[in-house]
Amino acid sequence: MARTAPRPVRSPGVSAQSGALSWMAWLSVSALIILADQFTKVLIVGFFQVGEAHPVTGFFRLIRVHNAGAAFSMLADASGWQRWFFIGFGVAAALFVVWMLRTHGAQKLFAFALACVLGGAVGNVIDRIVYGHVIDFLDFHWAGVHFPAFNVADSAITVGAALLLLDEFLRVRRQR
Repeated sequence: MARTAPRPVRSPGVSAQSGALSWMAWLSVSALIILADQFTKVLIVGFFQVGEAHPVTGFFRLIRVHNAGAAFSMLADASGWQRWFFIGFGVAAALFVVWMLRTHGAQKLFAFALACVLGGAVGNVIDRIVYGHVIDFLDFHWAGVHFPAFNVADSAITVGAALLLLDEFLRVRRQR
């Protein structure tokens, strides 16, 4: 009797074709985030000099800032090795997230969160490759408290991380 290869485990009602379509749809979400991120950065580079700021409201301004480091300018003052480290880390993270999307694309909240993280990570990797630093431009402050400038990619990563936490919270709650 001939053995057959084991069939891949899929969520109920998810065919191989719809599984492929779902992870590709999530990649489309990531691509939209990358496009929005890069478009806004092109505008900032085109219209602002480094350090130039324009107030929008009493608590928000647009400013062109170059960040050679990571979140909150961590390692920004390093000797240059951090650029390649963050590019490598971003590429590795992107590959891992794509693999996760392929295997969990049917889980809508989880996959949307991953797509946000992927779009943001790739957006910032593009900056590091093209410019050698990340371009930040969204600057919030309130009552003497100033939050470090950030960009669309950073926002997508933050939203994605928050949604991953929410997804885990909901998953644990369902298991009770």
